[in-house]
Amino acid sequence: MSRLDAKTSERIAFALLGLAALLTVAPIVLIVGVIAAKGGPAVSGEFIFAAPREGMRAGGVWPALVGTLYLTLGTALVAVPLGLAAAVYLSEYAKDNLFTRSIRIAIVNLAGIPSVVYGLFGLALFVLFLRLGSSIAAACLTLSIMTLPVIISTAEEALRAVPQSFRLVSIGVGGTRWQTIRRVVLPQALPGILTGVILGLERAAGETAPILFTGASFFLPALPKSIFDQTMALPYHLFVISTQVPGMPVKIQYGTALVLLVFVLSMNVAATFIRSHYRRRRQW
Repeated sequence: MSRLDAKTSERIAFALLGLAALLTVAPIVLIVGVIAAKGGPAVSGEFIFAAPREGMRAGGVWPALVGTLYLTLGTALVAVPLGLAAAVYLSEYAKDNLFTRSIRIAIVNLAGIPSVVYGLFGLALFVLFLRLGSSIAAACLTLSIMTLPVIISTAEEALRAVPQSFRLVSIGVGGTRWQTIRRVVLPQALPGILTGVILGLERAAGETAPILFTGASFFLPALPKSIFDQTMALPYHLFVISTQVPGMPVKIQYGTALVLLVFVLSMNVAATFIRSHYRRRRQW
């Protein structure tokens, strides 16, 4: 009787878990489907590679797409080395004391700060105090600070998940601590590290508030020529054409949203392939 009850409970638990998964995935699939259905007809070669014209009511998204690529790459160049170095220090070198635990708590709390706060911080520090002006450099540095907590937390967890026996064997055969980290720990933790990096960069690519204060422009007739120029960006461009341009064709709004969605999803797909490749080579 008790065994039957256990099986019934198991079925109920599985049913509830399946229902919860369905309720989570269904809205996402619905949103993506609506954007693809309404934005698909607007996407063409001209839409991708042309600049906006006629008050943004015609043309394409090329300057915004290139600007988003610049911002994402700039953020990666700053945030990934710093975040990975901080994660290695916290995981492999720092002692487990009150100071280290306080740093970890601060990092977790920083990940929950609204993006608009990072935008105001970037405006005060990079745009005004350091006099970088409203530029790609200021926007990338602001997005990097916003992205760092995610990269540090996930990379540290990936490093700590590598079995301690790997380190002991490497040091036991004469390797130094740095050689052990570089040749044993980092390769084994790479799938988890990549997950954190991509999650952070995806958030940076889709944010509007931080770049609104630090480097995004309403409209530019040409692509930026240096990191000290302003740039257009897809999230801000979508915000502008959805709220600031009267008489805007709906299909262009959805088409821009679709391009941004594909941009972010392509990063995710690339990361999945890379992560799967290195996960197959993992030895535990």
